[in-house]
Parts: sequence; structure tokens; C-alpha cells
Amino acid sequence: MSLFAARPAIIHHLSPDHLGRSLRADVRTGLSASPKTLPPKWFYDKLGSELFERITGLPEYYPTRAEREVLELHAAEIATACPAETLIELGSGSSRKTPLLLNALKDEGSLRRYVGVDISDSALLDAQNELAPAFPGLELQAVTADFETQLHLLPRAGRRMVALLGSTIGNFEPSTRASFLSNVRDLLGKDGGSLLLGTDLVKSPHVLVSAYDDTEGITADFNRNVLRVLNTELGANFDVMAFEHMAVWMPREEWIEMRLRASRPMMVHLPEMDMNIQFHEGEELRTEISAKFRLDGVVEEMETAGFSVAGQWTDPQNRFALTLAAAI
Repeated sequence: MSLFAARPAIIHHLSPDHLGRSLRADVRTGLSASPKTLPPKWFYDKLGSELFERITGLPEYYPTRAEREVLELHAAEIATACPAETLIELGSGSSRKTPLLLNALKDEGSLRRYVGVDISDSALLDAQNELAPAFPGLELQAVTADFETQLHLLPRAGRRMVALLGSTIGNFEPSTRASFLSNVRDLLGKDGGSLLLGTDLVKSPHVLVSAYDDTEGITADFNRNVLRVLNTELGANFDVMAFEHMAVWMPREEWIEMRLRASRPMMVHLPEMDMNIQFHEGEELRTEISAKFRLDGVVEEMETAGFSVAGQWTDPQNRFALTLAAAI
């Protein structure tokens, strides 16, 4: 019987006040900096998650569709290249693309266990409800953890495949990305484990900017949602609509920056933190970077972290790549 069918308790590695403490720390650091920044993880309250789901269906936003195409075409090859007893998915969310990989690993004959890792209990529970009837007999585990800092707490026994799908790795600056890849390598040890990494590829700036600045304005609303989160969680008084959404291609860094630009001078009060933050007219707050990659660059980063690349696959239009690398 599936463990999900038995409704097991989620394994919690986050303290009850973890998100609140993390939010306060990020706000204090980011809004005191010059230029001001906030990490993109704070987009995702209930409304933010709903907005992102709408974004994934927009004609301009290709990454979700492109990655799914890669899995539909090549999941069997991925499973054959690095069979795994346990699939650990970081930032699993709704796990909507996961069945493609689970089926391939199951057909390969090695798979015994799936571990979904996320900071959201509700996302993990929703995934349980979807996966349990589809994969009877597969052991399903749900873990709340911050995979940037708590990889060492994840299962360490047996042959494991760690999957970071979507383009989440693109939210990391290069030094953070290098540390993360090295930490995954340490987690996998010498048991023949592997990492499956999703990366959005460099392409026309017009295509990239359009993906982050759609004509319906949904991405703009999603970007502003970080201010709503601060209003709700910290009692801030951001005038959300006084900030203009921007998506900017940075050619030297080869990443997209999402920013919010103040349309007028304002002083924002955050009573929960006893902070006042001044914005000048035209001042910008960076809310996300989304790095785009080249295939040879991904190989180089993997090898530097202690992996040997077993294969790379792209969608037919070469928009998105999955790279599979074995820990050595």
C-alpha cells in the first residue's frame, strides 16, 4: 500500500516560525541594500501560486511546456542512463510533471520510493492525493525543508536521483549555484547517485523578455504580489499599484531580471519590523534573476561540482534542457 494512501504525517524539518524568520531576515537585508532586492521565493503565497499556474499556460511562457516535452520524449532514456531506487524532487510543488519521470523509473525496474521536498505543506498534500492512486505500491514520502540549507537532512541511503526541475536553478547567482551543486554532490555520496537538472537555455532576448512580460499583465501582477505578501505578513503599507513591472535582459550575465520600479517617491512603513523604507521616483527593486544557460556551460558547472554528465536532452526547439549527471 502507498504511504500516501495511509495519510502519513509530513516529515517536518522547518520550525513553525521558520518562514516568518526567513522573511524578516530577507526583508531587512534586501530592502536595506542598494540597489534593493528581495528573493523570488516570497512571490508564492496562495495568490502567487495561483498566478504562477496561470503564467505557465500563457503563450509567451514556454519553459513549462518545453520541459514537459523533454520529459515526454526522453524520460525513458534518463531512467536507463541512471536507474534509481529513490527519486528525491526538490521544490516539488504540485509534482505535475513528476509522473513522467516516475513511470520511466518504474518501467526501468529500480524505483522503490519518491520523496517530495517543499516548504509548503499544502503543495505536498495535494501531490500526495494525485500520486497515491497513480502509483500503488510505491513508497511516497513528503518532507518540508529548505533545500538551499537542509540538503543534509534528506534520505542518504541507496541509489538516489535528485531532481531539480523547472528553471529553479536559474534563480541562484553563480556562487550560490556552485555551492548548491557541491552540496547535492555531498548528499549523494558514493552510492551511484545522480542529479537531474532543468535549465532554460539562452535564446533571442525578445523571446526571453516576452516570457516574463506577457501582454495580459499576469506576470506583472505576479511580480507585484511580493509586495502584497509584505503587506499581509509584516503589516507593510506598500501601494502595490504604484510599482511598475519590468523584465530586463542582462546580456553580460545572461539572465533576466524582474524588477519593480517606483512610479513616485514614497516612504513604506513595516511596523512588524520597526522599519521605514524610502523609495525615490524611478528607484528599482530587484525581485528575481532567472539565469539562462548554454549546454557546455552546464556541463562545466556539473563537472566542477564533482559530477560526470551522463546525458543532455532538449525539446525539439532547443529552448529547455535536462542534464543528467552521475556523482563521482
